Amino acid sequence: MLRIVLLLALGVLAAGCSSTGRDSRVSDKEAARFNVQLGMSYMQRGDLEGAREKLERALQQDASLPAAHAALGILYERVGDSRRAQEHLQRATRLAPDDPNMLNNYGGFLCRKGEYREGIRHFELAAANAYYRTPEAALTNAGVCARRIPDFEAAEDYLRRALDVNRNYAEALLQLADLSFERDRVLQARAFLQRYEAVGPATADTLALGYRIETAAGNSQVAQEYAVRLRKDFPDSREARSTGRE
Repeated sequence: MLRIVLLLALGVLAAGCSSTGRDSRVSDKEAARFNVQLGMSYMQRGDLEGAREKLERALQQDASLPAAHAALGILYERVGDSRRAQEHLQRATRLAPDDPNMLNNYGGFLCRKGEYREGIRHFELAAANAYYRTPEAALTNAGVCARRIPDFEAAEDYLRRALDVNRNYAEALLQLADLSFERDRVLQARAFLQRYEAVGPATADTLALGYRIETAAGNSQVAQEYAVRLRKDFPDSREARSTGRE
């Protein structure tokens, strides 16, 4: 449940740039942006070597492009190279200190690395940016990071602030449901999960949480309904196996 919402802004990339060849009409900076787009596309498909080649080429074309450093940071973290990941993510924030997306990404890396307070500081900076389109994501990330400390009071505060920005933000609702259950606030957990279910998809995590909440509330019939859905929709999941069978 303790997920960090990773957001890499690619809105700064040029639209319609379709070639990285020697076309004189394409500048190095435009080619670099296009290669970042390609690199992110390869990364999403799981072609990490292809992604690395495109992103490294983007830096050769424009070493000052924050999005290229941020994307490489994400890639290197994915392959377990924490040192290079930090170098590139940190470089991205230095090149674009007012870009909330870069701050959010670096904050996520720091939190996953165990540097919780510094990660939260970056999430707060991102959320405070008046031009940030999704401050609720950074606030939710701060809440997740605070849970890892663990500081449940701070976590709940951040998550409720996320809902103040966007009352239907699914990830914040799910985190609050899980946090409430962890704090033995079963009815509150149920309420947040019901709000999540109205706006978010059912997953193995959410169905398992529903099963645990209703079991704790003594509502065995509804608990079994969650268990049946879990085994039907996610039969191979660890969560399905944990519910057992009647």
